[in-house]
Amino acid sequence: MSAPTRETPAKGRAARPRQKRGEGQWALGYREPLNPNERSKKDDSPLNVRARIENIYAHRGFDSIDPGDLRGRFRWFGLYTQRKPGIDGGRTALLEPEELDDRYFMMRVRIDGGALTTEQLRVIGEISKEHARDTADISDRQNVQYHWIQIEDVPSIWSRLEAVGLSTTEACGDCPRVVLGSPVAGIAENEVLDATPAIDEILERYIGDPRFANLPRKFKTAISGLPDIVHEINDIAFVGVNHPEHGPGLDLWVGGGLSTNPMLAQRVGAWIPLDEVPQVWEGVVSIFRDYGYRRLRSRARLKFLVKDWGIEKFREVLETQYLKRKLIDGPPPENPATPVDHVGVHRQKDGNYYVGAAPIAGRVSGSTLVAVAGAAERAGSQRVRLTPHQKLVVLDVPEDKVPALQTELAELGLQTKPSPWRRSVMACTGLEFCKLAIVETKVRAQQLVADLEKSLADINAQLETPVSVHLNGCPNSCARVQTADIGLKGQIVTDADGNQVEGFQVHLGGGLGLDAGFGRKLRGHKVTAGELVEYVERVVRAYVAGREPGERFPQWALRADEGVLQ
Repeated sequence: MSAPTRETPAKGRAARPRQKRGEGQWALGYREPLNPNERSKKDDSPLNVRARIENIYAHRGFDSIDPGDLRGRFRWFGLYTQRKPGIDGGRTALLEPEELDDRYFMMRVRIDGGALTTEQLRVIGEISKEHARDTADISDRQNVQYHWIQIEDVPSIWSRLEAVGLSTTEACGDCPRVVLGSPVAGIAENEVLDATPAIDEILERYIGDPRFANLPRKFKTAISGLPDIVHEINDIAFVGVNHPEHGPGLDLWVGGGLSTNPMLAQRVGAWIPLDEVPQVWEGVVSIFRDYGYRRLRSRARLKFLVKDWGIEKFREVLETQYLKRKLIDGPPPENPATPVDHVGVHRQKDGNYYVGAAPIAGRVSGSTLVAVAGAAERAGSQRVRLTPHQKLVVLDVPEDKVPALQTELAELGLQTKPSPWRRSVMACTGLEFCKLAIVETKVRAQQLVADLEKSLADINAQLETPVSVHLNGCPNSCARVQTADIGLKGQIVTDADGNQVEGFQVHLGGGLGLDAGFGRKLRGHKVTAGELVEYVERVVRAYVAGREPGERFPQWALRADEGVLQ
């Protein structure tokens, strides 16, 4: 007879109920840190690290930095050590953090709503030229990211940013990160309302507030009067909607996020007046702080709590414990017929125009940004916006100034009538600078665009909607591979000769809006980096040849035979 096990108790002896393991939820009394990250935050508020940077590290140099600050608390002020050059992607998971660390930093400038004056854009560009080797990438969170930043220069950079109303506070870390907003808030002819006042109030009241500086993990927000902010993949989102009785307001969504366990946000079913958005936002982020899981970092996002509770319980807790009132039921927002990226020339409701331009995968430079500021001003504009699709938009352009602005932007490599590939390719930071990356992405995206513009030139005009291609350097999905038409997740793969080389796992047919869902993965199918152009071309040609009238790429990809997709 076999010995008793936990699954098969000895005969005649009742099995003891397995005690449920605590998840570190503060509201349930679990206040003792359950992992090193939680211990670090309890030992010292990450917001305190700024004083050490200004008073100690900037004077004594990189070697003086405490490891707990370097790989932890620095993030609360937008700083990550970048990847040491020359370390290939196959070694990413094998080396210790200190072996991957370079002595330089990535710095993330927080740009809520993507909103910049031309003066702010010029300062961002000048800092890049002087302190970041002219690097500046537009991220899909409407931020600008520098590289090659030295710790000695950080206080001076902060001073220059803050002099024009910008900062890096809580640009990273376990806190409320940048708030996504519509690049055309207040000027779009079809917006339900201008949500800018709600974003501004959240920034003023809550960013840098110690009450919300120790969340279980990062917290991502999107607020817009238009469905142009990828609201389905944020922790919390407010999307403009007209209530049949109450008029313009915002629809509340919670629990979205990608990475290795992707989940789409769920509608709470509540209509929120614009002036109540900050209070509701505070209630949701407080639930995350108090009930969020803190034991395992891999389960510490709000989406896991929403999944376990269900949306009905989440709304009940929000109403009864935090808001102390019932929310108003409301209708869902309308889905756009096609993804909204604001590229091209579009009329504003005041009669002026906004002009959206497409760098390749967000890669620009400080010199480019300074030049854009000048071009915008010559066109009569003082306002520029960054988008959640790594694009740049100049607002308030008189009609007679549009052609000259388009010409100037094109000379800077920013096309306002881009090819479908320049318009739709997105890429994360990748192996060049990121310590988590396995493959290179930015330069590869630029080459991919150039190659596809040539190889698919004969069918570009047949693509009513660009086929999006997103490249990510690791499984964390900063470039949103699961929601792309063609999503490419970087990994080391075996080529035809048995060599270990850079490559990608393929996701096909993901999307947001009308096609909200995650891409189809083909069993065992990988593409080497060298095969990438040929593969994308083959799949796109198969789509054009095999689609039904009006059929979008995600619809086709989810029904196509596997043989056509490989």
